[in-house]
Amino acid sequence: MIDLHIDGAVATATLARAPVNAINDAWLDRLDEIIEEIAAHSSLAVLWLRSAQAVFCAGADLELMRDTFPTEAGRARMLEVARRMQRTFARIEALGVVSIAELNGAALGGGFELALSCDLRVAADTAKLGLPEARLGLLPGAGGTQRMTRLAGDALARRLILGAEILPGSEAAALGLVHWVAPQAELPVYTRSIVARIAALPAPALAACKRCIAAALTPGADGYAVELVETRALYASADTQARVARFLDKRS
Repeated sequence: MIDLHIDGAVATATLARAPVNAINDAWLDRLDEIIEEIAAHSSLAVLWLRSAQAVFCAGADLELMRDTFPTEAGRARMLEVARRMQRTFARIEALGVVSIAELNGAALGGGFELALSCDLRVAADTAKLGLPEARLGLLPGAGGTQRMTRLAGDALARRLILGAEILPGSEAAALGLVHWVAPQAELPVYTRSIVARIAALPAPALAACKRCIAAALTPGADGYAVELVETRALYASADTQARVARFLDKRS
């Protein structure tokens, strides 16, 4: 369903629920297990989220919707799935590692909401990305309206969500919804190079940077004070002291 492989500072989570990595309770259970395992490894720097299927993730399980949506009790169950997705995706966002989503194919609805919860996104130029829930009289309720608005701003979020637009990866990159774009055939190698570059950085510094960025997005938080707290902790690190000493030696 979702495979986890840990190699050095990189945890690779591969979505493997054929055919389209549809999201259901069991899928969320497994993703929560993976988050727990990653959080327990203090040496990890990167979570690389990718897919073994032709798509990244097509969103909610259609069979689940077909079975539950006709009844009030079933719709209540679907609402609980959306609540679970919100919680799980928020846990990814809050992880101390840098999360990188490799979008090799369609990432729609809940699948794109999952990608939006990651720190960084790399897409194939031909990938199809978007939050088209309004076409069904629904809304992107697993965090999509919130993260898209924070990421893209009010005007673009309204265009994409209210217009139920689906964009190719190349256009999504031009609009700033993904950070890098690559040809489909080159995507795995391209993403691996980004993963390796970031994984070579000190994990504590990456985690501290993430906390400072989060403070900048949190109403009422004093991000400048958080910077000083995190800087003090990094100054006290023996690894940081050694890195700074080596840097200064080279400069002198």
